[in-house]
Amino acid sequence: MLRCGALCLSVWLGVLGAADAQVPGKPRGQVAPGESVQEQARKVGQADARLIEVYRLIGQGQSRGALERARELVQKFPDFQLAQLVYGDLLSAQARPLRGFGDVPEPIAAAANGNLADLREESLLRLRALRERPPAGHLPSQFLRLSARNRHAIAVDASKSRLYLFANGPQGMQLVADYYISVGRQGIQKALEGDLRTPVGMYFITSNLDPRALQEFYGVGALPINYPNPLDVRLGRTGSGIWLHGTPPTQFARAPRATDGCVVLANPDLAHIISTVETRTTPVLIAKTINWVPTERRQAESVHFENTLMAWNEARQRGDVDAAMAFYTADFNASGRDLAEQRKAMESSVRRLRGRSAELKDLSILRWTDGQADSMVVTFGDVAQGQTTGPVVRQYWLRQGGNWRIFFERVLA
Repeated sequence: MLRCGALCLSVWLGVLGAADAQVPGKPRGQVAPGESVQEQARKVGQADARLIEVYRLIGQGQSRGALERARELVQKFPDFQLAQLVYGDLLSAQARPLRGFGDVPEPIAAAANGNLADLREESLLRLRALRERPPAGHLPSQFLRLSARNRHAIAVDASKSRLYLFANGPQGMQLVADYYISVGRQGIQKALEGDLRTPVGMYFITSNLDPRALQEFYGVGALPINYPNPLDVRLGRTGSGIWLHGTPPTQFARAPRATDGCVVLANPDLAHIISTVETRTTPVLIAKTINWVPTERRQAESVHFENTLMAWNEARQRGDVDAAMAFYTADFNASGRDLAEQRKAMESSVRRLRGRSAELKDLSILRWTDGQADSMVVTFGDVAQGQTTGPVVRQYWLRQGGNWRIFFERVLA
């Protein structure tokens, strides 16, 4: 039988001090010289999945199997602090009953400066994500309709510190992976510049930043999102520079609430996302909790809104500018363009159509609802009859008094 003596103590000290350690040389458990982040991600696999396997074995009472898997995990990822803590617990359990997760001597716990509490919270969140899996055949209620141009979608559930990656193909949306993430030090619902909170809402990845131009702090790369979006601006929210990014070279994962407002993933996980998703067309939902609903319910809610959208389109097709403008809010404002200027743009659109029908091609409909607003983000190609292409338009709709109205509209391309 294994005994927990000097070995366990060294594990605890290594784990609890690793957050502040600066290790020179090659980053451990990260990208090896000469390897792309994609190659590294494929080779090492998902450390999170390996940790979940350890948890499953513990739950099944297979302590020896769990110990062996944990040993392999920490050897592969020496900087994975939570894995080190789980491994230490399993070693301790060989000698005595554990009093709880992270069962370390009090002097060591007191010297940890909050790191132990962070690791305990991280463990609980990872376990919660394991126990509360999305129901089969269910998707986030906010993704009402995705077009073929939306090849992927991302949803972040802050309550579980979890990011879900979806692929959108001929068979519809499928959940293909999920990852542990960290959010703002002060939690979510960003409102002001510097409030150390992560925004909630519906966003899009705007670009893919070259990691060679970034500080090591951001890990293998960064994917900025369009915070503040038009709804945020309407509600007076401020701030900028919200990214999905990685971790420093000597830190595998960060505490659940540890960022300045960004969403942070382990480097291998972010590398997989970077190599998979597309900029500009990938929606990113960030919510306190995700409401998972069956496909039929999403389709029903989408059809209800689409009736209003088609009524707007029919009004401009028949050249009725007044009827079309009735679908806009009185305080419409799109990058400084007010309602009067939008009317001129509508008149130009009617002239362009010349009585022809207009197809809303590659239509996507995304919904965001919270205590302040019920909104839709609509993107489509505006293709006139007889043409094969047209401008790509994005609209933001707001429910006002039971009716849907457009408060922002712009041509993307």
